[in-house]
Amino acid sequence: MRNTLFSSHKPVIGMIHVGALPGTPANSQSVAEIIAQAVREAAVYRDCGVDGIAIENMHDVPYLRGEVGPEIVATMALVGQAVKAESRLPVGIQILAGANIEAMAVAHAANLDFIRAESFVFAHVADEGLIESSAARLLRYRKMIGADRVQIWADVKKKHSSHAITADISLGVMAETVEFMRGDAVIITGGVTCDPPKLADVEDAKARCRLPIILGSGVDARNILEFWPKADGFIIGSHFKREGKWQNEVDAQRVEKFMAISRQL
Repeated sequence: MRNTLFSSHKPVIGMIHVGALPGTPANSQSVAEIIAQAVREAAVYRDCGVDGIAIENMHDVPYLRGEVGPEIVATMALVGQAVKAESRLPVGIQILAGANIEAMAVAHAANLDFIRAESFVFAHVADEGLIESSAARLLRYRKMIGADRVQIWADVKKKHSSHAITADISLGVMAETVEFMRGDAVIITGGVTCDPPKLADVEDAKARCRLPIILGSGVDARNILEFWPKADGFIIGSHFKREGKWQNEVDAQRVEKFMAISRQL
């Protein structure tokens, strides 16, 4: 199923890992410096021809569970607004860990297009602890603030998490439940950052769910040929960074090479 946000039928979305935000252990930049860095990376992505951008506070380790402070929300809103203005592309946001309400607030205020939601349906145990399902509260909050246009892309069997408590529920059933609970897209990942999804999981989700299936980790120039026919879009972070490491800045040559392959496909 095609996502209406994008002109491409299989959008490639470049990830910006926003610098460590105010109050977090690794923070060393001012808010202005954090915004400037994100804008530089947004310009690279735009010039290299990606279809969209996502922003995420991955440098904020260790993550709070299920909510973050106003300093994070305020800074992410400024970053999101600046990235949107610079790129003129569809832009999404994730706020770790599982701060889906805050992400929706930022998306609405900064005119962003989608949020990436952890634990939208069912629950899982992450390194932050138990993260419970958020669909009911999140959808009601979206309606309350008038943000119905902001799409919800839901991770299922999310990376960096234990899914023992839902071991009897297949990934395909979870994807089907995202659709039932009024999500807008399903995101499938490998077990950790840089690990690709299993093809069987992607096929299971496609068989059970009519929503766009987005691959959210581990896709690169070497395996895109394998995944291209199976998925409806790709969120790419580590592969687009210098030396293939998510901590580094975006590498234009890596992005250009990948986008050339995707255009051929």
